[in-house]
Amino acid sequence: MRHLKLIPDDTNFQFVKWRYIAVGLSLLVMVVSSALLITRGLNFGIDFEGGIVIEISTDGPADISQLRADIGGLDLGEVQIQEFGQADDVLIRVQSPRDGGEEASQEVVNKIRGQLGDTVEYRRVEVVGPQVSGELVQDGILAVVISIALMLVYIWFRFEWQFSLGSVIALVHDVMATLGLFCILQLEFNLTSIAAILTIVGYSMNDTVIVFDRVRENLRKYKKMDLGALIDLSINQTLSRTVMTSGTTLLALLALFIFGGEVLRDFTFAMIFGIFIGTYSSIFIAAPVLLTVGVTRDASTGGLGRAAKDKAPEKA
Repeated sequence: MRHLKLIPDDTNFQFVKWRYIAVGLSLLVMVVSSALLITRGLNFGIDFEGGIVIEISTDGPADISQLRADIGGLDLGEVQIQEFGQADDVLIRVQSPRDGGEEASQEVVNKIRGQLGDTVEYRRVEVVGPQVSGELVQDGILAVVISIALMLVYIWFRFEWQFSLGSVIALVHDVMATLGLFCILQLEFNLTSIAAILTIVGYSMNDTVIVFDRVRENLRKYKKMDLGALIDLSINQTLSRTVMTSGTTLLALLALFIFGGEVLRDFTFAMIFGIFIGTYSSIFIAAPVLLTVGVTRDASTGGLGRAAKDKAPEKA
């Protein structure tokens, strides 16, 4: 029985040759993402901004215009009404009352219930106060920072500091690129988005570790091979596994994006983007950093030692 191979075993792509273009493109992405975060900002959901979310189901296709007219006359401040999944599912978002407090929020919910009456089915009612939302923002940022810091320590102990530096630069790149995507498309940024970012960090790190493992093996095997050629060799040797892993993950995410409903759509879209950006950073960012900072080889320890400066490749 023949095995499915999307990538031949004997590929010889010269990834290192394109590192300057890749780094330039990545720096541009990070600068643009930073500028968008400052100027445009994220479209925070109720989780982070505070407010009221009411999910209702109408009898037949929802009349969004009529609902906006009915609820808009209640003078509740900023109100967002949109279809949610099926034609009879509606999501109502209301900003937190200026005077704050649970009683004020509950009064807003009661006004909406009184206006809509029993003509709709109330599936979900959530109230998030400003204080709680502020804590969620801090906790979300802390979760991402701690995860990247722990990844740095893990790679440092498993490999060497050069590998740790490359992996962390790739992870920061992935996070910034994903945040830039949220800013450009104004996707709702909530706790689910934090989960997506953490998942992207984990996926990207897994991809990077696979490449680094092969680089370390080849450092021990080829004592005199040029470091650039060795990195290209390592990436090519792991390319088939990378493509297969990314491809199967994308198939699952595409199914979730198409059939998962509106609730998971932004999360799934961010994950799909993250698969591409994580694979890209593992190949074009993390590995070439080793060439920039330099790694060393030591035959006596089987690990790292003298700088690899010999340009003549050694035959296997």
